[in-house]
Amino acid sequence: MYDAAMVDLNLLATLDVLLAEGSVVGAARRLRLSPSAMSRQLARLRDTTGDPLLVRAGRDLVPTPRALELREQVGRLVREAEAMLRPVAALDLGRLQRRFTLRSAEGFVEAFGPALIARAAAEAPGVRLRFTTKPDKDTAPLRDGRADLETGVIGEDAGPELLTQALFRDRFVGVVREGHPLCRGAIGPERFAAGRHVLVSRRGQDRGLVDEALASLGLTREIVAIVGGFSAALSLVRATDLIAAVPARHTAALRQGLHAFELPVAVPEITVSLIWHPRLDADPAHRWLRGCVRAVCA
Repeated sequence: MYDAAMVDLNLLATLDVLLAEGSVVGAARRLRLSPSAMSRQLARLRDTTGDPLLVRAGRDLVPTPRALELREQVGRLVREAEAMLRPVAALDLGRLQRRFTLRSAEGFVEAFGPALIARAAAEAPGVRLRFTTKPDKDTAPLRDGRADLETGVIGEDAGPELLTQALFRDRFVGVVREGHPLCRGAIGPERFAAGRHVLVSRRGQDRGLVDEALASLGLTREIVAIVGGFSAALSLVRATDLIAAVPARHTAALRQGLHAFELPVAVPEITVSLIWHPRLDADPAHRWLRGCVRAVCA
């Protein structure tokens, strides 16, 4: 009984050569098989298709109506399979038509987006970049294809199957409005902690790296607002006497017009990385995009 699961798809290439040659000996020569091995392959094809395919006519073999019906279709399938399995040709950026979705936290697009758009437009004018926000560390959009690339700090809950590459190191700085009391004079841990603060926490936590650093000195700070992103924190800073601690490079564009200062406590640096799914790792266009992001972040 016919069982599709048991069909050897290598037989398609054998059938293509047999129908082209019209000869077991000629097909054997092309496929570098012995005539007896080629005869066994023809027998398997006859069993699989339920048709003799090639029949004796004097000294020659002639195709049956079924073989003639299959010849064009089989040839096309074999050519398509060969094209599919052939190594990818060199990427032609000038003709590339593609849309990429990049997912990042607030500040990344403002800091690096203009340079990335300019570079992509110069090298591949048919590429469209779609930027989306990254409200959490859920990597499902990479796994299900909603996002092609992400940037961010790798968390402990990141999927082990994802690929990552470091982009840059970033340090935290304090930020206040121009004219704030902290714009003048030395800023020690006690003076810093005595102010009123806004904390950035996408998960709504009430402590962060700055609080841990202050705690090591026996200090605490007053957090009067918790927000989910850098833009919201810096908007509050512009309009109040609140103090924020944000990554310097990541928020460079967002901090225009504000006063930044070195934190008086030792807060660990963070590493901002590229994150992508392995299924896109070998894709030439995706590889090009990763290179563009690395270049503008260097």
